[in-house]
Amino acid sequence: MMQLTIEHTTHYQYSEPLLYSIQQLRLTPQDGFGQKVKHWTILVNGQLFQYQDAHGNVMHQVVVDSNHQELKIVAKGEVETGFAHDRQDSELPLQVYLRHTRLTDTSQQLVQFAQSLQAPKNLQDLLAISRRIIQQVPYQKGSTEVYTTASEALATGKGVCQDHAHIFISLCRLLDVPARYVSGYLYTQDGHLLESHAWADAWIEQLGWVSVDVSNCSHINGSHVRLATGLDYHDACPVSGIRVGGGDEQMQAQVHVNSLNPGLAAQMAQSQQQ
Repeated sequence: MMQLTIEHTTHYQYSEPLLYSIQQLRLTPQDGFGQKVKHWTILVNGQLFQYQDAHGNVMHQVVVDSNHQELKIVAKGEVETGFAHDRQDSELPLQVYLRHTRLTDTSQQLVQFAQSLQAPKNLQDLLAISRRIIQQVPYQKGSTEVYTTASEALATGKGVCQDHAHIFISLCRLLDVPARYVSGYLYTQDGHLLESHAWADAWIEQLGWVSVDVSNCSHINGSHVRLATGLDYHDACPVSGIRVGGGDEQMQAQVHVNSLNPGLAAQMAQSQQQ
C-alpha cells in the first residue's frame, strides 16, 4: 500500500475589505475506491460547517462575515492507497449520470466522435476511448479555462485534464453509459503536477464504477487520491463560492503530494505505463 501526504493551500487576497463570503469546499477525501484516510484537517480563517451533498461528497461551508482582506484555506492529511476496489453503488439513480450539462454538452463533432466508438463493456474499452481523446485533444497547459465545455475543447484540439474528463463523460453519455467527473490529486515522482487533478468514472454493469485517468490513458492506481464526484467540474471542484466586497481578487493555489514509501510509488508508476 502507498502512504501519501497531501497539503493543499488556497490563498485569496483582496484589494478592498471583504464584507461577506461563502465558500463551498470539497476538500475532504473519504474511504473507498481503493483508499483509506488516516487523518485529515481543514484550517481556515472563517466559520466552518460540514454536511454531505447529493453525490455523497463531504462538504464544508466557510462563512466570512467581517472585514477580511485575505482568506486562506489549508487542507492536509495522510491517505493510504492501493487497496482493492470494491463495487461501489451510486448515491443517486444511475440515470442522473446520463444527463448532459453545460460543461459536458454535445455538438455535431462529439456526436460523430461517439458514433465512431462502440459502447464500452470493460476497462480496455474505456482506455481505448481515452487514447482516442488524447489523439484529438493533446494535453496543453493553459489552453482552456474552467468554463470551457467539452465541445469547445474538442473543437479547439487541445486541453487539460478537466477537458479530457468532460469529453470522456460526454462520449460515454452519448453511448448510454453513465459517467461522472472526479476531482482529486495525483502523486508524481518528479513533483511536476503541483495542482489538483481530474479524471472520470464510468458505470460498467458487470463491474460497477470504473475509474479512468483520461489524460494519462490509465486505470486509477495507488497514485491517485479522490476528493469528490459530480456531473461535471462544477459539482466536484475543490473550492467555489460567492462574495460581497473585496474589490479585485487574486487567488493562488498550491498542492504538495508526497509519498512516505517512494520505492513502492516508483513500482506503481512503472506498472501504470505498461
